[in-house]
Amino acid sequence: MAVGLVLVQQYQRMIVQKFGTYVGTRRSGLHFLIPFVYSGTKVDLRERVRQVPTQKYITADNVVVDMDFVIYYRIMEEYAERAVLEIQNFELAVVNLAFATLRAVIGSTTLSEALVERERIRDALQVRMDEVTERWGVKISQVEINEIDPPPGVKAAMEREKSAEAIKTADITESEGARQSQINIAEGEKRAAILTAEGARQAEILNAEGDQQAAVLRAQGFSEALERINEAASKADGRTMSLQYFETLKSLGESPSTKWIFPMEFTSMLGNFLGMGSNQSDGDSKSK
Repeated sequence: MAVGLVLVQQYQRMIVQKFGTYVGTRRSGLHFLIPFVYSGTKVDLRERVRQVPTQKYITADNVVVDMDFVIYYRIMEEYAERAVLEIQNFELAVVNLAFATLRAVIGSTTLSEALVERERIRDALQVRMDEVTERWGVKISQVEINEIDPPPGVKAAMEREKSAEAIKTADITESEGARQSQINIAEGEKRAAILTAEGARQAEILNAEGDQQAAVLRAQGFSEALERINEAASKADGRTMSLQYFETLKSLGESPSTKWIFPMEFTSMLGNFLGMGSNQSDGDSKSK
């Protein structure tokens, strides 16, 4: 209790009572309280940090774990009088409340969940504590869980489980890699076969097109040759044709054959040729 001339720091507030009845909260500065009439209690508004000692807690699956955590809390300025009027020792109350609340939270959580969901446990602990401490004018700013330590036997079992899981994952990854490799090889062979078949098909098409164009060109050449022969034959006279027949006879005479068959047109053409020869002799005789 403070009476008389009282200095209140910037981070403090003073709860003033008159004859034991709350009459107001004084801010920082120099204040005078009449002795035996007024009394004041200073409260610190700065944030406090409390390391909660390691305690044993039982999880939902009946595993005993050791846990310790840190609480950050402060007195709310607008409710500073509650820390004096509503509770005798709010700091001790906060620590004991943290123990009880954490036991309730851990008691509804399995060991595996506690190890992997530390943030969820922390948030649940902070919310539950904050609901209670508000009536004391205290705000739980933050809760941090430092360690969750299961028994040695449970630790060993967890290590074996992790090793088995790691081996299983490695085997799965290896088999998956082998499977993917086989798929890639098969896919590559499939694409190679498709490309080979496509190449052969294109080659066949090109060869066929080449043969077709060659046949067309040969047919065109043969047709043009026939047209030229026909054109030359239409301009040739009987003597020229007879001479061509004689050239043919000459070729026949050079062959080893002993029998020839001549068409009727050949004999008639030969007669014309002989006739033309005799006419020419008569003309020569007359000219003489």
